[in-house]
Amino acid sequence: MASPVLQTSQPRDLVDNDSDYGSDFSPEESLIIEQLLSNPTLLSDIEDNPIVSPIEHNANPQSLRLPRIRGQEEHSPLFHAARAAEQVAEQILQSVAHGRYYPDLGIQVRDEVQTDSPAPIPVNNTVEQVNKEADNRSPLERFRTQPKKALSVTDLVSPAWCELQYWYTLTLHGRKRRTPAMKRGSDVHKVLEDQVHTTVQVDIQTKEDAWGLRIWNVIQGLRTLRETGLTRELEIWGTIDGLVVNGIIDELSYECPDLELEASLSEDKLKRKSTPELPPGQPTVADFFKSRNGNPLTLSEAMQAREALQERKKIYLCDVKTRSAASLPSQSAFRPTQMQLMLYHHLLSSLATNKVDFSTLTARYTLDAEKVFSDSFIAQVGSLNDEFYSPSSSVSSSPSLPSSQTPTTLLLNHNCLTSLWSLMISEFALTLPPSSLGHVLKAEYRSSSTGEVLGAKVIAMNERELASYLEHEMRWWKGERTAEGVKVEEAFKCRSCEFAEGCEWRVRKVEEAVKKARAGRKKSVV
Repeated sequence: MASPVLQTSQPRDLVDNDSDYGSDFSPEESLIIEQLLSNPTLLSDIEDNPIVSPIEHNANPQSLRLPRIRGQEEHSPLFHAARAAEQVAEQILQSVAHGRYYPDLGIQVRDEVQTDSPAPIPVNNTVEQVNKEADNRSPLERFRTQPKKALSVTDLVSPAWCELQYWYTLTLHGRKRRTPAMKRGSDVHKVLEDQVHTTVQVDIQTKEDAWGLRIWNVIQGLRTLRETGLTRELEIWGTIDGLVVNGIIDELSYECPDLELEASLSEDKLKRKSTPELPPGQPTVADFFKSRNGNPLTLSEAMQAREALQERKKIYLCDVKTRSAASLPSQSAFRPTQMQLMLYHHLLSSLATNKVDFSTLTARYTLDAEKVFSDSFIAQVGSLNDEFYSPSSSVSSSPSLPSSQTPTTLLLNHNCLTSLWSLMISEFALTLPPSSLGHVLKAEYRSSSTGEVLGAKVIAMNERELASYLEHEMRWWKGERTAEGVKVEEAFKCRSCEFAEGCEWRVRKVEEAVKKARAGRKKSVV
């Protein structure tokens, strides 16, 4: 039941009855109050809101990712058998989507494998109940402490839209509820991933097997990046304030989103360092983007500059968003994505430089890092990968995979989590050597209906800004401060909030706007 203090007529009555000279509000204030009180929701509000739209697309934890090599799978009976099982599962999903029911024939994973599944959380009926409850535990204690799932990038950047909405979402629902917008976004991401990887279901016996598969998929993703120049859906892990955080990067490639921005960042970095001057005749990065007479580059010169940068093998991070509207989000609506990109960069950089203590992860997920993988896991993953790393495959020529080291041999030699994690770190060292991670970050927007590219926003990595944001958010997660609502200037966000009718912050902001307008009118009269 909606709270009576939120009836939309109340603030208007206060304004109309208290003024004989028209509205007390400026046009800007009137717009803000209208946004605070309005109920209609624009689709773009929902799509830009990370709390009700997907910002990370979690793949099936039982899926093995194989490099997509054209024609290679035609020679693999084992792959065909696995693919046939996948097609049956897809038919079942389609049938369920169209209202027909079939019994669940999917592989059942043992309970201990589902370490990321949150424990059931009592669901309250209304926001009013949440506001009245006296639970002094921090959000971290209530929602992200064992046996519940660990923090994710989604958890840390969703509050950038509105902390209160995320708080209500966790308290009332326990997790983000799947929405039609999430389904559309997942469909687009699946098409993009299928262009790079082929996914096959694997039967998991233990939670160590499950984690072994996740690490192996990262190894495959890094090799695919080196071999083809592109990889998608790469899972990463790290720590923020000593707490485990995981995320999934949409895309990594050698394609620089903005050559001029990259050049300026590289030049600024050189200026900040107290290093000896470059040897005579050695050009700086910025020199690549200037013609000899100082004028803008011609197309031919720009292409040469681009090739020169690509020879440096920098890797760039991109996140894909879906939208129904052809326009790009406003700066305030873009902020969660901005923080998401920066957090990905921070976590990836730490992982690539071997700054992540694996024992912290094994302790958080209660894993036995020395436990040997099951025979069935090694047999399945090794056999399926052997088909793709045969001598005839171009992937087998990768410097990280000598001809004597088949995937099965690698798994037998790295048959526990500790050893496989070390192999993954060595793959990171090959793929992301020092200074190879570009500081230009891109958010690419695609049509939710066609998948076509609508445009992009490009930003520069800013460690200081990210650190300030994370410090502020972690204080809320740790219970050191209460959740904050959106800024008054961003009241449009309330339109996509299912909790708007019972939101105390919304009521206070309307009252503050009315008092401010009254005070301003009284001053003008005096």
